[in-house]
Amino acid sequence: MSTATIQKRSKPKFRDNKIGWLFALPAVILLFFFTVLPIALSLTLGFTNAQLLETTNPKFVGTQNFKSLLGFSEFTLHAPKNGDGTIQKDSTGKPDFPRVRTFTRPDSPYIHLRGMQEIYRFGENDKAGTVKVILASDPTFWRSLTNTLFFALIVVPIQGGLGLLLALLVHQKLKGRNIFRTIYFIPTLTSMVVVSLLWQFLLQQNGMVNKAIQLIIPGYVNIDWLGNPNTSMYAIICLSIWQAVGYHMIVWLGGLQTIPEELYEAARMDGATKWHEFRFVTLPGLRHTFVFVLITITIAALGLFTQINVLTQGGPLNSTSTLVYQTFTRGYSEQQIGAASSISFIFFILVLVISLIQRFLTRKVDE
Repeated sequence: MSTATIQKRSKPKFRDNKIGWLFALPAVILLFFFTVLPIALSLTLGFTNAQLLETTNPKFVGTQNFKSLLGFSEFTLHAPKNGDGTIQKDSTGKPDFPRVRTFTRPDSPYIHLRGMQEIYRFGENDKAGTVKVILASDPTFWRSLTNTLFFALIVVPIQGGLGLLLALLVHQKLKGRNIFRTIYFIPTLTSMVVVSLLWQFLLQQNGMVNKAIQLIIPGYVNIDWLGNPNTSMYAIICLSIWQAVGYHMIVWLGGLQTIPEELYEAARMDGATKWHEFRFVTLPGLRHTFVFVLITITIAALGLFTQINVLTQGGPLNSTSTLVYQTFTRGYSEQQIGAASSISFIFFILVLVISLIQRFLTRKVDE
């Protein structure tokens, strides 16, 4: 084949690539302005003391914002001893540990502990009169981080598994199955704000949930589900799963409908039980759907905001505060754009790392 012939054939390929880039240009521009540029701007502002309504230019503060968020320290408290060497006890018989505030106040000789607050204590030893205390520069941030991870850890498997279960039920060839598909999917079409307000009415102390429990359990004492730090996050979890499980049911259902019926017939001819059909036919056929559902649920769970903003505003006692809500309050309520940008960048890194881990763990499934 001559060189001239190769050149002639290469020209249409170059022209096709040029046309392809031309069609992709609008999407590339949108990605740049709404994804790349905000990430770069967030990282830049995270190193400044920018204020929302401040008229002066922001000043560069280095990594101070990140140190204020991520700074933590471990400290051991020692109970004082009496003259005879015994440990001083309080009225309950426990070692009378000094106040943490003694070591964290602004004029404390422990410079590295100044301004920190206690977030957790463990390893209490009554005989030695010691206890280990975890201190943090920004306890609200760490509480928001743990709440976000806890919410995702609970919601992802339950919502994904329940969606698959509902999909298997409505995939059966039964009369009226389309009615059930519609019923399960309706909450997904409803705005999360409306759903949150509805659940607020149900979960209040004199709401329908408590009244229903009273009918079943005589003498039941009403619980303020959203006002109790021990139950507020679980109430948010139930609300979120109920609202979004219908969407993932449809996704699973779409995956089920792509599995050829001939595979089930062949399995039944070989004497396979329902469990064997599910394990060796259904699950392998849903491997690509599984990856999609896992990633979408995880990203949505980590971005928890609307329910918190409508129902609890991060309370009570920061028991429902999340990273996204913390970013919102720092940036708009407290007007600390620099600190909010640093939180948003940490959140971006968190989502990226979790997504990469999920991709690594499911790469064989997606092949």
